[in-house]
Amino acid sequence: MQTRQTFFAQQAANKRNSIVLVLAVTALLAVLGFTIGYGTTGYVEGAYGVTTIAIVIAMLMSVGSYFAGDKLVLASSGAKEVTQQSAPQLMNVVKEMAIAANVPMPHVYIIDDTAPNAFATGRDPRHASVAITTGLLQKLDREELQGVIGHELSHVRNYDIRFALLVAVLVGSIALLADFFLRFTFWGGGRRGGGDRDRGGGGLAAIMFVIAIVLAIIAPFIARLVQLAVSRQREYLADASSVELTRNPRGLEQALAKIAGDREVLEVANRATQHLYFTNPIKKFEERSSNMFSTHPNIVDRINRLRQLSGEPPLIASDVQALQGLD
Repeated sequence: MQTRQTFFAQQAANKRNSIVLVLAVTALLAVLGFTIGYGTTGYVEGAYGVTTIAIVIAMLMSVGSYFAGDKLVLASSGAKEVTQQSAPQLMNVVKEMAIAANVPMPHVYIIDDTAPNAFATGRDPRHASVAITTGLLQKLDREELQGVIGHELSHVRNYDIRFALLVAVLVGSIALLADFFLRFTFWGGGRRGGGDRDRGGGGLAAIMFVIAIVLAIIAPFIARLVQLAVSRQREYLADASSVELTRNPRGLEQALAKIAGDREVLEVANRATQHLYFTNPIKKFEERSSNMFSTHPNIVDRINRLRQLSGEPPLIASDVQALQGLD
């Protein structure tokens, strides 16, 4: 028997998972920074200093994307802003969902592309934008469109863009720290000579130096996987939040199935922006696809979670087979 799950329970679980993943990246950064700092200087103070410098540099690099990243994404996607006069039905749906989500009316953009998809961007609800492809408007009915817009405005309400930026800062810090250390070591840096060992941590510092090299190689890869896991958890959260707004899991479920089954390629999407979209815009059959680094949960998993909300059984085998490998 299928157990019914409320969207509140799904929201709570997804928030917990997101926080756990962020803590995991933070812990990885702390361990990497400490081992590099102690291994190269032999002092605890040096360990703290290396970690702090990496975080500060990464945060400074993120400031520009925080304030201007949404404009760059919209421009690179060829999005054009619309008004009530030029797109009345779309604007009405967005207004309905904005009222339900209790967020300010976002700027609404259209992307001239027949592949159905959408994304939200902006650092907070007061500076939010929603972009929808012409294909989405043509191929979805009103209930399905409400589900998609509800999902995107849930990203806005849940501060997912800001949350993603926090994760990017941590992952960027790990990448910067690891890259600097490996280059430093390659060019003959690090601990050398007995005098250093006498003043510093001795044999322990040498062991930490070896550990730091290993971590510097694998930590960026692990951090990237965790970042993608965070992105997938936020997609689950936005799905549950959309159902909270629309009270209609079926509309979102049908939208997911339609978009997953659509074979058209969204040309304007790329690996830098794919995590923003409602479903992964880079299809598995494309050359630019990377299954290992998927930014979105599997479509079948997303639909089955929605079916839990209404107490329906999971998708049957034939439906799973039809959808498998399309997202």
